[in-house]
Amino acid sequence: MPLVAKASPLRRRLICMVYEGVLLFGVVVLAGLLFAGFTQQRHALQGQWGLRALLFLVLGAYFVGFWSRRGQTLAMKTWHIELRSRSGALPSSAQACARYLLSWLWFMPALGIAWAANLRSGWEVAGVVMAGVAGYAALTLLHPTRQFFHDVLCGTQLIDTRPSAATPHHGAAAPTPPP
Repeated sequence: MPLVAKASPLRRRLICMVYEGVLLFGVVVLAGLLFAGFTQQRHALQGQWGLRALLFLVLGAYFVGFWSRRGQTLAMKTWHIELRSRSGALPSSAQACARYLLSWLWFMPALGIAWAANLRSGWEVAGVVMAGVAGYAALTLLHPTRQFFHDVLCGTQLIDTRPSAATPHHGAAAPTPPP
């Protein structure tokens, strides 16, 4: 039986992504410092593919770990967004892993276009990526429950966990409807 829950609004999910990026900055910097220390990296281009692979794995462990154990990362908890399977349970590790891999659809097509167009300016690449992200986000308008394409493929959904406006807060009595 599918979970009957309200999908988290697209605007909140996108803001949560930005906040997630801010939080992940520290994770990426720490992983990069450890990599540079262990490999005795002296130049940014030295070992760049190894660093990229490490960051891909570190980010994957972060997301898969949080999604499969709690259904939320810290940013998702802050923005009251939770990841669930279609049945309403926490996503399995396999679902979380598939979701992590497929979530790269946010960026990879746009980066492929930038590479094929031989774009070299950071501003040009950023513009193409932003357009790609906007287009990918717009795909939610085509789905009846407004879920992301990678969630549809993985059998997961992002739900809104904010307390309902009708729920009494801090022991206050619920308002009575007018007669």
